[in-house]
Amino acid sequence: MAVRHHLISASPQSVWTVLEDGTRYADWVVGTSSSKPVRGHWPQLGSAIGFEVRFGPLRLCNETVVRRCVPGEALELEAKAGPLGTARIAIELRPWGDHCLVIVDEHPLKGVGGTVHNVAVEALIQIRHRAMLARLAKICEADAAEAERRRPLGQVVSPAPDDGGARA
Repeated sequence: MAVRHHLISASPQSVWTVLEDGTRYADWVVGTSSSKPVRGHWPQLGSAIGFEVRFGPLRLCNETVVRRCVPGEALELEAKAGPLGTARIAIELRPWGDHCLVIVDEHPLKGVGGTVHNVAVEALIQIRHRAMLARLAKICEADAAEAERRRPLGQVVSPAPDDGGARA
């Protein structure tokens, strides 16, 4: 299984805000050129986003379905890739001080992807995850910085009791 983690300098709620926006997946998921909600209310159970992957003139259009959702904490997806099969992608958010530890676990479920899955494929997934998590961090950290910039001067922000933030 390809498991990778990344510490993002933003709160888990800031990261969740990006994850729950089905139109933003193409901004951080490596290889995806566009995404949009196609069924249900993302990221509720059973909802789906359509995505497009391009390889030069070739285009693959398919969808990713929510299989499990714990708002603010976990999102498990089934990404469909046509003849390549499907993959399970689990994204977990853990408070880490004032930051968010994001853990991604991906593995094939069925189809050709599961048949040819090996150490070399695992290495490619790890490289993809490294880039994907770096993109997600950049977006979340920029969004958090923008929210901080817009906060009125002198306004004190204290974390909610169960938000996982620093306590006095």
